[in-house]
Amino acid sequence: MKVQDKHYRSIWLDDDGRTVKIIEQRLLPHEFKIVDLTSRKDAEIAIADMLVRGAPLIGATAAYGMALAMAEDTSDAYVEQSWQALNKTRPTAINLRWALDRVKSVLLPLAPNERLEAAYKLAIEICDEDVEINRKIGENGLAIIREIAAKKKPGETINILTHCNAGWLATVDWGTATSAMYHAQEAGIPIHIWVDETRPRNQGAQLTSWEMAGHGVPHTLIVDNAGGHLMQHGQVDLVIVGTDRTTAQGDVCNKIGTYLKALAAKANNVPFYVALPSPTIDWTVNDGIKEIPIEERTGKEVTHVYGKLADGTVTSVQISPDSTPGGNPAFDVTPANLITGLITERGVCAANNEAMLKLFPEHA
Repeated sequence: MKVQDKHYRSIWLDDDGRTVKIIEQRLLPHEFKIVDLTSRKDAEIAIADMLVRGAPLIGATAAYGMALAMAEDTSDAYVEQSWQALNKTRPTAINLRWALDRVKSVLLPLAPNERLEAAYKLAIEICDEDVEINRKIGENGLAIIREIAAKKKPGETINILTHCNAGWLATVDWGTATSAMYHAQEAGIPIHIWVDETRPRNQGAQLTSWEMAGHGVPHTLIVDNAGGHLMQHGQVDLVIVGTDRTTAQGDVCNKIGTYLKALAAKANNVPFYVALPSPTIDWTVNDGIKEIPIEERTGKEVTHVYGKLADGTVTSVQISPDSTPGGNPAFDVTPANLITGLITERGVCAANNEAMLKLFPEHA
């Protein structure tokens, strides 16, 4: 996608063929800064401290982290050590482990002197695959938007609500939930996006809004608790969110607050779809509520907010009493029975094991 008319991916390889470039997402929307990753430790920090975030991008960064590790040491022991270190950085998004497992399975059978080039080649492949997956998700999501448009008056706007940031900043390009939106805009379908602020880190306010503004997509930032009200009053035609991990039975783990949006959508007969890249499906898990580990992040993300002051200074400010602790579960699980459908790169299906396996029979 584009930033000031220049195309960017969220992660890419420098001209030297070794340095990994990322966008420092914690500074957005107030500062656009590119950061170099030159070591495995850099990749670990980028994931754990959320310079990069979003399940697909976390996986891509982990793959490059393994490549950077091979520039340090190509021994069997270091392959395993690097897998362990990178796997600890974020516990919820399954793409992290998926990418690490994939890289490790390729590297270990090779001779040590072959591992460096193989690791970089595979990281590039993983990134390119992610772009194509998300492009196809957008095409399949576009079909849903076209169906809704066909039921409206010609030229009438379709209002779509999204939560957190499932945009190109959360993937390598296109995004998951936003891919259908970008495809709809390119197809000339009038759309308007309700953007949840997504407390406590405000990825909707800071990232999704920045993306929408950069691409000229009509949008409005709302507080997290406004979605149900808008649905009650017929101002939401469709909800599309992303996912960090989806179970084999169709339960979806996504940014905290997604579950409440699904409940509101169900109560108001609003279609609720999840944009689902297949690497985010954890076929080993059935019950999302009981089996998916929910990351508990620092309470400071709740007690403090990051933003720009009237004089232009960008800083973090405290919004709560000194003695009040902050609780911060980062994700929640939306049960499959609240989900209208899963938008995958292979098509749209119901959120259940039978339907998912029809699209992905190799996991039967």
